[in-house]
Amino acid sequence: MSKTLVLDGNSLTVEQCYTAVTQRWSVQLSPQAEERVRRSRRIVEQWIDQGETIYGVTTGFGDLATHRIAAEQVETLQQNLILSHSAGVGDWIPPDISRAILLLRINALAKGVSGVRLELLQQLLSLLNTGYVPAIPGKGSVGSSGDLAPLAHLVSALQGYGWMWSPADQLLPAKEALAQLSFAPLSLVAKEGLALINGTQMMSAYAVFAVMHGKRLCQLADLIGALSVDALRGSDTPFASFIHQMRPHPGQQQSATNLRTLLAGSQIRESHRQDDPRVQDPYSLRCMPQVHGAVRDTLAFAESVLNREINAATDNPLIDPETQQHFEGGNFHGEPIAFVLDYLAIALAELGSIAERRIAQMMMGYGGIPKFLTAAGGLNSGLMIAQYTAAALVGENKIFAHPASIDSIPTSANQEDHNSFGSIAAHKVWHIVRNLYRIFAIELLCATQALEYHRPLRSSPALEAVYATVREIVPPYTTDRYLADDIAKLEQLLWQDTLLTRCQPYCSLQ
Repeated sequence: MSKTLVLDGNSLTVEQCYTAVTQRWSVQLSPQAEERVRRSRRIVEQWIDQGETIYGVTTGFGDLATHRIAAEQVETLQQNLILSHSAGVGDWIPPDISRAILLLRINALAKGVSGVRLELLQQLLSLLNTGYVPAIPGKGSVGSSGDLAPLAHLVSALQGYGWMWSPADQLLPAKEALAQLSFAPLSLVAKEGLALINGTQMMSAYAVFAVMHGKRLCQLADLIGALSVDALRGSDTPFASFIHQMRPHPGQQQSATNLRTLLAGSQIRESHRQDDPRVQDPYSLRCMPQVHGAVRDTLAFAESVLNREINAATDNPLIDPETQQHFEGGNFHGEPIAFVLDYLAIALAELGSIAERRIAQMMMGYGGIPKFLTAAGGLNSGLMIAQYTAAALVGENKIFAHPASIDSIPTSANQEDHNSFGSIAAHKVWHIVRNLYRIFAIELLCATQALEYHRPLRSSPALEAVYATVREIVPPYTTDRYLADDIAKLEQLLWQDTLLTRCQPYCSLQ
């Protein structure tokens, strides 16, 4: 039975948003949010009746804000806004991220300072709960005045324009999807078009997914990194608690604890504690807690910022129900999220960078294993080119880690003269996340193969569970074979929780 998430505009968390979307929870508004929405709408209607000049309600938009709109044209204004702003291009935003965009937009409007009708939010909730969601082109936002083009596509699909995803993530013409649902095309009244598209929800939705996958990737980095330590006959001394107590960064301590626990009970480690007392391993082994831990701390910071942002009102103008004033401002500017996304991109890229160095150590035969992880080198190339692929992905991630938020191109005849480019940062960090799963798949392929050369010695119970899980889908490497399928199978394994679940009885990862 589906769980229910109650939105009130103030208390949504990153984890709740991600879980509700990916597990298809039912979503509803709190009674308090419903009352706030009704109250702000009554105020807007009073202003319209009184002939008040309100940006985007009785005026044009952007550089056209000086153009007064007649009362009988107010609703046409909102419709024209959606159609004219539906100018996105490029590949579709992934369906679950589109669902997160819709959920986040509902939550922002639930604060009750945007002046939309409660009926509008109820229509959006009804759609979200069906599993259908608008298909949104990925490119077109500059991250200020909100994610205008992506959010306009969110709305226009509800009016029968463009495309929608079915619950099975199949593309359908929007008109056909609405007909299947027996939904009438969405109609908008004064203020609603602007309220729906002024916001940071596209970049915030990507940030939600980047943070949640980043947490999983940090656990996988420790798990696969520990396997690589045994594969390379590395020392566990660098993970001793005393070292990390002397530099008490929370993420570093969590990572060191994971690595100690994962390696506990390894016969491979014990076999060379006396005969090969390694003084110091390469940094990619020895400094895992410091690097992996710094990524964890970056994620924690990003999540704290994002938890504020996803409960913020980011449209314009905003309505103060207490004073019944409207305030034209700039909460739609994406800079807070743009910085966070760029910071995440830099940090997550480093997880891949250090993993590739561990792969390279295995290719060089560190710890006595055969070079390129083949006992018959020359006739066989072994896993040589798998490391090339990892290097290519790491190189690509370095480019994606270049900050987007330091750039800006003015828009709207220079009225909107500074833009955050947070939307570009959002796409970049998602590319990095996807590449990390591929890099870790290659490291996992190499580390499990390296263990074959230490048999009959066994690794720790937790790491042997990882080894066994891999061997269920990828056999040991004996002679050269088609590698792309092996990498793809392990990448798919890592996108799931299977590997972490299998080692859970032996090691509860932080």
